[in-house]
Amino acid sequence: MTAGSPAAGDEEKGGLRSALGGLTTRGRSFLAAGVAAAVCAVVLGQSDLLRVGLLLAALPLICVAVLYRTRYRVAGSRRLFPSRVPAGSEARVHLRLDNVSRLPTGLLMLQDHVPYVLGPRPRFVLDRVEPGGRREVSYRVRSDLRGRYPLGPLQLRLNDPFGMCELTRSFSSSDTLTVIPRTEPLPPVRLSGDATGYGDGRQRALALAGDDDVIPRTYRHGDDLRRVHWRSTARYGELMVRREEQPQRARCTVLLDTRRAAYRGAGPDSAFEWAVSGAASALVHMLERGFSVRLLTDTGTSVPGDGGDGLVGSPQESAESAGLMLDALAVVDHSDGAGLSRAYDVLRGGEGLLVAFFGDMDEEQAAVAARMRQRSGSAVAFVLDSGLWMANGAVDDAVEARLRGLREAGWTVVPVGPGAALPELWRQAARERADSAPAGTTGLSGGWT
Repeated sequence: MTAGSPAAGDEEKGGLRSALGGLTTRGRSFLAAGVAAAVCAVVLGQSDLLRVGLLLAALPLICVAVLYRTRYRVAGSRRLFPSRVPAGSEARVHLRLDNVSRLPTGLLMLQDHVPYVLGPRPRFVLDRVEPGGRREVSYRVRSDLRGRYPLGPLQLRLNDPFGMCELTRSFSSSDTLTVIPRTEPLPPVRLSGDATGYGDGRQRALALAGDDDVIPRTYRHGDDLRRVHWRSTARYGELMVRREEQPQRARCTVLLDTRRAAYRGAGPDSAFEWAVSGAASALVHMLERGFSVRLLTDTGTSVPGDGGDGLVGSPQESAESAGLMLDALAVVDHSDGAGLSRAYDVLRGGEGLLVAFFGDMDEEQAAVAARMRQRSGSAVAFVLDSGLWMANGAVDDAVEARLRGLREAGWTVVPVGPGAALPELWRQAARERADSAPAGTTGLSGGWT
């Protein structure tokens, strides 16, 4: 939830010329009619017509002067709830206007600037606001396209009672609505990655293997005295304790191929948007399963980027890391990079589970993807081929050969057609992994069971 900072409503946008620019069509018509009547009166020598002309011309000018000298002092704020929404969901924006002056306001029109993608620009007419009073209004915004959208600044429109002039006063604060990709709940398929630790593969790396292999550390306040290692204490002259078991979280890297050449089409139903949504669903699912997850793109960018491997360090960081990765996916766009080599360089080996969402690949990129398998404990690829996503398209022999090459390299490959449901493909990947696993290896390193 965010709030806009208060701003003064009598902030001037310019001099008298700007105020004259606020004349409405009625005000300009009155002014033109008055000037024309005055000129005719001078030419014809009609004093009565001159008085009428002066009255017609003076009325809009008086209205401009009154509005120009208006000294309303108001404060505006905005609350956005929630500030991060999935594509296709609504967010509510609450606006509050406070009259901080000693004078009541006249009729006010409140307007908030929103991008056209979020819907029509909201406008509200506010009646007289008493001194110290406030008014609250709200509206909803919705977008089918992910992204970051600015909201604001808030504007007030002041009108005179005759409708001759209209002036706009702007506040300074603005907020940002983040529309993240849609995520789908995935079935609880058991994954046992290459890394030891907790998550789906619940193994533990012990810091000590026996009495002769103890790796002690200095005693800290609160340590259990039963863990004191007396031999090391006598050797170092200070209280030493055995290290506890150090569980390591099972690792998962979600790789998103964003190459411009890998996808065709645009819009919410395009292959690229499906891949982005699939990557978001996968990383959220793996975090919920207790894995340490990172998002990697073909450009070599890793989110979160802290630490040596870019992976989440503790379970407490999962929610924050999920937010960072979803925010990154909200604004991810096509890359102009030539291939997947930079992503391959980031994979250093021992990555645990690798879940990739690929677009079209030529022979060179398929070869790079095949080598990625050597740097992970297990690898699953969801391949979105343009032949499937185009009308009446089909996978040709060349694409089949590349998919076969990935399978031979050890990937579990799932072709993705238009409108496919990721939960069903997730189950299909598990079945194919189980069918391809050698007998007696179920549940071992990198297996889907």
